[in-house]
Amino acid sequence: MRNIVSYLKIGVLSGCLLLMSGCDLDIPNPNAASDVEVLPTREGMIALSVGVRQFYSTSGLEAALLYPGVTGREMKGVATFTNVLELEAGGTALPTFNGNILGLWSRMQRVMLMSEQILENAPNIPTLSGGTLSGILAQAHLFKATALGTLATSFEQANTETSRTDKPTFRPRDEVLAEAISHLNQGIALLDATPVSQEFVTLVTGPNFDLKNTLYAYNARYNLYAGNYAEAIANADKVNLSVRSEFVYSTLSPNPVYNTVFILAYFRPRDRFGLPAELFEAGDRRFEFYMTGATDQVAGDPVRTLAGFFGSQTTPIPAYLPDEMKLIKAEAILRSGGSTAEALALINEVRTQTSGDPFGVHAGLPAYSGPVTTEALLLEVYKQRSAELYLSGQKWEDSRRFNRPAPPENTAERNRNFYPYPDQERLNNPNTPNDPVI
Repeated sequence: MRNIVSYLKIGVLSGCLLLMSGCDLDIPNPNAASDVEVLPTREGMIALSVGVRQFYSTSGLEAALLYPGVTGREMKGVATFTNVLELEAGGTALPTFNGNILGLWSRMQRVMLMSEQILENAPNIPTLSGGTLSGILAQAHLFKATALGTLATSFEQANTETSRTDKPTFRPRDEVLAEAISHLNQGIALLDATPVSQEFVTLVTGPNFDLKNTLYAYNARYNLYAGNYAEAIANADKVNLSVRSEFVYSTLSPNPVYNTVFILAYFRPRDRFGLPAELFEAGDRRFEFYMTGATDQVAGDPVRTLAGFFGSQTTPIPAYLPDEMKLIKAEAILRSGGSTAEALALINEVRTQTSGDPFGVHAGLPAYSGPVTTEALLLEVYKQRSAELYLSGQKWEDSRRFNRPAPPENTAERNRNFYPYPDQERLNNPNTPNDPVI
C-alpha cells in the first residue's frame, strides 16, 4: 500500500500521461502541489523514485514487452480493435496515428522525464545523502537508460532528453544506445563509490529488486546491441547469476501483461515462440514454461495460452534472466572472432540446464550437435534467445541483429523493421524525422 500511495503522489510531479515529447510537459493540476514545492523535498524525491519504478513496471513494461512482441511475431493480436489489428498487420497497414505506437513512445518519454527530474533535483536536497542518495540517482540512471534503450530498439531515431521549452531534437539509434550505456555506467559508478543503503532498499526498491545487478545486466544487453562486444562480456561477467531481480505485483497493481492478455484479451502467444517450424526444437522445457493449453487457430495462425511470468495478476516479472548473460557472452565472442569452443560451452550451459535457474527457466535439451562454425552457432544463439528470453522485449531487435527474413518480402519473424513516429509527436515537434518506409 505504501508503494501505491507513493505512486499516486507522482501524478503531481509528472502530470497526466505524456502524449508527446514535443509539447510543454508542465500540465497543471489545480488541486495538487507543484513541482517547485515537491521536488526539493526528501519525501517528494523518495515518492518520485518509487513512482518511476512503479510506472515503468506497469504501464512501461506493458508497452515495451507486448507491442514489440507483436511486431516481432512472439504474440498475435487477436482483438478486433483497430489499434490491435493495425499492429498485427504491420507494414504499411500500421499508420502513424496508431494508439499502441503512441503509447510506447509516450510512456518511455514519461519514464525519461521522471528520471530527469530525479537526476536534476536529488543532489540538491541536503537531507538525502550516502547510500540513499546514490541509490536514488543510480536507479534514475537505470530507468532513463531503459527508456532510451526501448526507444532505440523501436524507432530509427529518438530524442535523448525531454524538454520543457524547446522541441527535442532526434539522434540516430546508435547514439541513443550510446546515451543509454552512458547512464548505466554513471549508475554503476555511483554504486561503486557509495553502495545503496538499507534505507533506500526499504523505502524505494523493496527486497526483490537488485539495482546493481540490473545495471550490469542492462549494460551488457545494450553494449551487445551497440556492437561493443568486450564491454558486453565484461558487464555480463559482473552479474551474479544466482540473484533474482524482479518487478513485483499485487491485485492493486497487477502484472500488466497478464492484465492485457487475460483480462482485456488483446493478444495471445504464437505457437513455437513465434519461430519458424525448422527453428523450433521439440522437447524444449521452456515451451511448457511459457505456454500452456491446446493449440488454437486464429486467422490461420496457431496460438497458445500464455503462462510463465505472465500467468496471474501477482506473478513477478524478472528484470532480466541470468541465462541471458551466458547468451550475450556467446554472441559477443562469436561476433568478435573469438573461440567457437568457448561460445559453444556457454550455449550448452543454457541448452542442457535442468535445474538451478533462480527463476525456474530450464531448457532440458541435449547438447548442441550441429556444425561448430560461427554462422551455425550464431543461429543457435538466436534460437536459444527466442526461447529463453521469450516476451522480454528483445525478439524484434534480435530479428534485425541476426539478419533474419525481413519485410516487405517476408513477415514471418517481424512485420516491420521500425515503427513510424506518432502523429502527436510530428504535429507538435518540427524536428520529427521522416518515417521509415517499413
